[in-house]
Amino acid sequence: MHVIFVEPAFPANQPRFVEALHSVGALVTAIGEAPFEHLPQSVKERLHGYERVGSVCDEEALLRAVRAVQARGWVDRLEATVEAHILATARVREAATIPGTSVETAFLCRDKPAMKEALRQAGVPCAQSIGAGDPEEIREFARRVGFPLIVKPRGGAGAADTERVDDEGQLEAAIASHHVGRGGEVAVEEFVEGHEGFFDTLTIDGRIACGFVCHYYPGVLEAMRARWVSPYLITTNRADGPSYGEVWEMGQRVISALGIGTSATHQEWFFGPKGLRFSEIGCRPPGVLTWDLYSAANDFDLYREWAHSIVHGSIAAVPSRSYSAALVNFRPDRDGHIAGYEGIDEVQAQLGDWILDARFPPPGTPTQPVSAGYMANAWMRLRHPDYDRLREMSEWAGRTIRVRATPG
Repeated sequence: MHVIFVEPAFPANQPRFVEALHSVGALVTAIGEAPFEHLPQSVKERLHGYERVGSVCDEEALLRAVRAVQARGWVDRLEATVEAHILATARVREAATIPGTSVETAFLCRDKPAMKEALRQAGVPCAQSIGAGDPEEIREFARRVGFPLIVKPRGGAGAADTERVDDEGQLEAAIASHHVGRGGEVAVEEFVEGHEGFFDTLTIDGRIACGFVCHYYPGVLEAMRARWVSPYLITTNRADGPSYGEVWEMGQRVISALGIGTSATHQEWFFGPKGLRFSEIGCRPPGVLTWDLYSAANDFDLYREWAHSIVHGSIAAVPSRSYSAALVNFRPDRDGHIAGYEGIDEVQAQLGDWILDARFPPPGTPTQPVSAGYMANAWMRLRHPDYDRLREMSEWAGRTIRVRATPG
């Protein structure tokens, strides 16, 4: 099988997808933005061909590159794994008549209001929502649904530029900041109270081949805005148990309703007083190297299983569920430059056997803003066979390690 892979070098784990495709017997041609000589050696030595474009989000340039590859030989698949690339790749895939995720599916996985409307029609429980570029339409929605509400970019990913609004004044400020009425459009949703988690899958021909459940502590909105908290996420090794049966059932209904065939998926959900509620889906892997957590927790290589699903239509291994695994983020106490750390030695002494890896940028490194995410500054990854014990370890590590910074 000949697979074209979009953008093999960035983000940092992109080479893993190329390596995995090659390892299961695929011929891999890549399309990327970097000069060939700047690609990682592990990528260069595995490529059958390479096309460079100015931007892989430029659909015309991407299509020209795909056509150039097709002129040299048959292409079976065109794959992308980064949210910003999914829709452009789907449009090019359709224009070049290559099998894979359709434009309609890619659009529904990107456009939050359209996504939720399609899922409500399929009976999937999710928050009331609208997509609008008219301020009065948003005000009417607020009057009908009530506060609090969530306002986010219509096609955004994760929690980027997402905000909770609790009254009319905050709603007006959000309308202004998103330029609604001046060309901007937003998704506005009912606020759903509850615990927040996610469900990730490898899906083959519309059916879940394997899946993983993660929990956020605290929820994403708080985690991406509150400097004082050391947020963490945990994948549980109890995902096959009966307590998660409703998550699996809802996830399969979402995949079927949106017409997802063979792809990775990343689904967000809430569980609270109103029961389980779907939040949103990406037709791609999750961020912050979560697949590496899954691989470490389950004694297998999820990148290789993804490649096996693309090339052979099946997975070759199943998750062992030997461990739960966590990513803990440590925030600098202010913006500026890292001055030093407190508590690292204590945490390493107590948890050393369970630490997978960690990153503590050296003093003098510029800090990244809290909103930049879970791996923007310092972090640690852990695993343990008992989920509850791992939660305790993650909480304690977050309280114990402190990142000190100097302003400027």
